[in-house]
Amino acid sequence: MDVLIIGSGGREYSIALALTRDENVGKIYFAPGNGATDALGENVAISDYSELADFVVSKGIDLTIVGPEGPLVGGVVDVFEARGLTIFGPTAGAAQLEGSKIFMKNFLARHNVPTAKYVETDSLEVAYKFINTLDAPIVVKADGLCGGKGVIIAQSHDEAKKAAAEMLSGNAFGEAGTSIVVEEFLDGYELSVFAVCDGKDYVVLPAAQDHKKLLNNDEGPNTGGMGAYAPTPLVNDAIYAKLDKRVIKPTLKGMQEEGNPFKGVLFIGVMVVKGEPIILEYNVRFGDPECEELMPLLKSPASELFYKAATGDLKNATIEFHNKYAVGVVMASKDYPYKNSAPAEIIVDTIYHEELSQNAHIAYAGVTRGEDGKLYATGGRVLVCVGIGESIKEAQQRAYMLVGQVHFAGKHCRTDIAYQAL
Repeated sequence: MDVLIIGSGGREYSIALALTRDENVGKIYFAPGNGATDALGENVAISDYSELADFVVSKGIDLTIVGPEGPLVGGVVDVFEARGLTIFGPTAGAAQLEGSKIFMKNFLARHNVPTAKYVETDSLEVAYKFINTLDAPIVVKADGLCGGKGVIIAQSHDEAKKAAAEMLSGNAFGEAGTSIVVEEFLDGYELSVFAVCDGKDYVVLPAAQDHKKLLNNDEGPNTGGMGAYAPTPLVNDAIYAKLDKRVIKPTLKGMQEEGNPFKGVLFIGVMVVKGEPIILEYNVRFGDPECEELMPLLKSPASELFYKAATGDLKNATIEFHNKYAVGVVMASKDYPYKNSAPAEIIVDTIYHEELSQNAHIAYAGVTRGEDGKLYATGGRVLVCVGIGESIKEAQQRAYMLVGQVHFAGKHCRTDIAYQAL
């Protein structure tokens, strides 16, 4: 089958890399892709959803996979499904689970899915009143999409009130912040759990742990993610069972009952507090960089996972994962996450070490192909070095060995990815 992947990041590159190992897959197209995806398939400069659907029809493409949240919330799945095209991802109605934090929190409350106590409001008075009832730290979230940056963990009541005021005024996140959620802070450890769903049935992938802070020891500002590892030993069978019963099943049932059956990736942000999983948030796509670690662990054909989910047939799929670990280290540009950096040529040393060449790879993200044919770092998160191993330690060592082979001006990364597990 031929496949179109919508998106341009490391997540989309990783999905394509998994598809290239799949003998069922022919040609891969990217819309728009990045400077390195042209080595895996063909980049297409079409952004209009109807034009993209025309392209899929004209090329006889069998499956479209949507990577980022923007097109999902924007309704690309609705456009494709109206044309009878097979596409992996939720409709705009179902994508509200990520597109609106207020919709998501109210949905969790309606269906008794465990979550932090909260108030949703566009009133500063209501926000302040609720803030006064909470102990610090306090969480303030913009309602709409903010590229993973619309969450403030305020260390004091004054800081929480300031964050609420800046969001509601439109100064902090524009329209995305004109309604907000204020909620209690949960103290525990955070997990990323992904369920690939077809509306009724689902497959739970190995749980991952992301590293959001810029610097070692989880210090510095929040980022889109500086690295991740999977599976995490912080999840046991008891937690998986609780997530299954209290979270995934009621969510899929609730979405069906409300006329928005959920198809695609349900990304569950979990905080485990004293052994109990509490839901922080839902996203409706793979996490980035978690996807870069999960895809190489997939043992069964990637096309089966995506196609059967897209066609409502997961009950007839056999999805298997390697009994191994993956660690991914994000290499970022000089000024990330503060501002854009000047383009810098990327040089990757020839790898002579067989163990490394067979058990580590690069997932490219913020890169552009120059007119000279060379790759340049042009985005904030430039690439992810992924190591695979029989243990987390071995996977981590291989990821950092690969980091040492990659060079561009101003590169920086954390040196402690997976430290919680080790």
